Amino acid sequence: MDLIVDPAGVLTFGGRECRCALGRGGITRDKHEGDGATPAGSWTLRRVLYRPDRVAAPRTVLPTAELGPADGWCDDPDDPLYNQPVTLPHGGRCEALWRDDHLYDIVVVLGYNDSPPVAGRGSAIFLHVARPDYGPTEGCVALAPGDLVDALGAVGRDSKVVIHDG
Repeated sequence: MDLIVDPAGVLTFGGRECRCALGRGGITRDKHEGDGATPAGSWTLRRVLYRPDRVAAPRTVLPTAELGPADGWCDDPDDPLYNQPVTLPHGGRCEALWRDDHLYDIVVVLGYNDSPPVAGRGSAIFLHVARPDYGPTEGCVALAPGDLVDALGAVGRDSKVVIHDG
């Protein structure tokens, strides 16, 4: 079962509709690093990362792994590890995955620009926890924690996030 995202900020799975947050730059088919846009397309759910000090491992058929304080994600197009997980500190520009807010308590790594990564085409595109006000993301799709857990319980190994741009 795929997770279907429409431009109005609704994610649908198994006949259920959930509110979701999208990138501050809207949805685009021409993604670039730093544009804040959510990439349109169909993206594989690679794996689930979670904060073991805050939440239990979600029930899902997807591979899961605990996050730790040194986990990061490289978003520096000039770094050879662009759009890949890194251990912090790291020499290039990176995003910390162990955050003070709760946005990355559960993070689903999406198969966007990763096989292989193309420098500057966008990085760190995740499905993660939304802000309480559903404020915009930097290009990810974000859900309420309960909706994210429910979606992860419903997906299969071959499920995708399908993001429509209109």
